This record gives sequence, C-alpha cells and structure tokens, in this order.
Amino acid sequence: MTKFLQDILNEPAELLGCLDRLVDAGGAPLARAAELVREAQGVIMCGIGSSWHAALAAQAVFHSSGTLCLMMDASELLHTPAIARASTVVLLSRSGKSVEIVRLLPLLRQCQAPIIALTNSPESPLAQQADATIHLNATFDHMVSVTMYSGLALAAGLLAAEACRGLTTELVHSLQTAIQDIQQRLPQWRAQMEHSEWFAAEGSAYLLARGASLASAHETRLMWEEAAKSPATALSTGGFRHGPQEMLAPGSRVALWVGNEWMREQDLALARDLRRCGACVLLIGPRIPAETGDLVLEIPPVPEPWQFIIDIIPAQLAAERLARLRRQDPDSFRYCPYIVEEESGLGAIPQS
Repeated sequence: MTKFLQDILNEPAELLGCLDRLVDAGGAPLARAAELVREAQGVIMCGIGSSWHAALAAQAVFHSSGTLCLMMDASELLHTPAIARASTVVLLSRSGKSVEIVRLLPLLRQCQAPIIALTNSPESPLAQQADATIHLNATFDHMVSVTMYSGLALAAGLLAAEACRGLTTELVHSLQTAIQDIQQRLPQWRAQMEHSEWFAAEGSAYLLARGASLASAHETRLMWEEAAKSPATALSTGGFRHGPQEMLAPGSRVALWVGNEWMREQDLALARDLRRCGACVLLIGPRIPAETGDLVLEIPPVPEPWQFIIDIIPAQLAAERLARLRRQDPDSFRYCPYIVEEESGLGAIPQS
C-alpha cells in the first residue's frame, strides 16, 4: 500500500477531527477571523498550488451568500503593484513557509491589510505574523496533499460561512454525516476502480465541474500530475462546451462532477453526449444512474455549495489507481520540493 493511499483512507477521520476542532475548540479563532472579514470592504483569498484550489472552493461559499470575494494566485499577488487598504487578505498555506506567502507578509503590512492565516503550522512565519490564525492541527500528508488540501478547503469554507452568518448546527451535522458516509464507501469505490476500463495508462484527461466542485477538478488535475505524472486539463463544464469539445475522439477520458441540483440535468445530458462521441466518462456526484457513465462514483447529497468537501475523495483514489497503472511512485516527487522556498528554476534537478 502506498503512503498516498494510506493518507486517503485516513482522510475522513482527519476531516471529522478538523471539523470538530474548528467549530468547537477552534471556535474563537474562527470567530475572530470572521470578524476581520465582516469589517473589511473587500476580501482577497490567496494561495498557490493545492492551497489555491482550496481557496477556490471557499470563494464559492462566499458567493453563494452574496459576498464578493477576489481570488488571486500568491505568485501573482506578490508582484501586484498595490493592494486595497480596506481589504482583508486570507492566506492559505499548509506549511506557512512557501516563498510567495512569506514574501507577501511585509507587503501586506505596508498596505495595512489585515491578514488571516489558514495553515497547519502554527510556528510558521505566516501563522506568527497574521492578525488571526486558523490552525488545522491535522496530520501532515506524506507528500501529495490529501487532508492538507481538503482540510484547508474545509477551514476556508467554514470561515466564509461564519463571516456570512451561515454556519449553523444543521450545516455542521450535514457535513459530519456526509463524511462518515464517505468513510463507508471507500472499499466500494476501490473495487469499482480496480475493474474499470475508464483508466488508461497513456493519454490525458479532461476534468470538468461547476461551482465549488471546480476546486475538486483543479485539485484532481494537480494530483494527476504529481502522483501519476500524467497530463490533465481542468475546466469549468460550461467552458468546455465553448471550443475544447473539438478534441473529442473515441477513447477520450473525461471526468465530470455533477451536483445535487444546480445544472444537474444539463450535465447528465452532457455525459450522454460525450459517450455518443466515443468518450469514456467518469461521473462523481449524488444519485447518478449507473448507466449514465462508464464509471460512476456516487456520493451522498450535501447542502449547496458544500459538495467539494467530499467529492474530492473518490478523485484522490482515482489518482492513486492511475499512478499504479502507470507504474509511477506517488510517494515521491522528481523535481518539486515538499516546500517551495525559491522563486526561480525548477528546484532540485537530478544530476545526469
């Protein structure tokens, strides 16, 4: 068993622990951070890599409550000429030590922008210099982000909900129930994947989603590249229909996240059309008829827009399955360091 797979199998328990700590024991930091968001005239959410995807999920929670939230990649925000002084900046980083995050801190201080840190490292520069810190207090993944992604996404989503006064007991209970349900489905999903012809050792995949699940599509693209060393493209489902569909050919691999309500029938129609074009279709979502896709990984329904908390987990298992099929080691990186601390070059390149 790979360490990547061990991290995935441990993820539901880790998420339940995060949820409990953030809402109960961690309630005071969450409330303080939410206050800073409510006091601001604007909110900027910022991360890089997996953390950027987590911020993308939280942005959807903000928007579902009618609160505008700007998303920026940390490497772009670092070189932006100015940041609005009235904005609160939410920085997401599992380590709190990534080079772009660390170099952003003095610039944000110069702009007098309040800083909220979401991290798993309370001793990090990010946590130490922030005005409010939300600490996951979770177990670090071995290499590829698993709980470090979903835990940050959960924390950022809870912050958005609390800031918009939508963090209710009912919501927390729904998330707990869904995560517990997911834990029971892991063996079934693994069995489905082992016998599915959707996976191909060669070629690329298109990963399509809407709303908060678009974060899952982008995170899956990153896992395809990190764990399986295989190319993939993540797009909004709507955006795919405006040109990229021209690449469809028999044997094309497409993964499609389907929601419980929003644009559901349109997305199921798209899945049927994709298969008519000869594409192999993986569907992830609640209440999906088995005949709609070549591989259907069903999840329990959760309130909109919170599906991102659970619909990443079957995709993580899919990435691990693809890595084994391609005979790639998902437990090590060839070029990327665990923490990127320089802004130039690739990092450590093996000597030839």
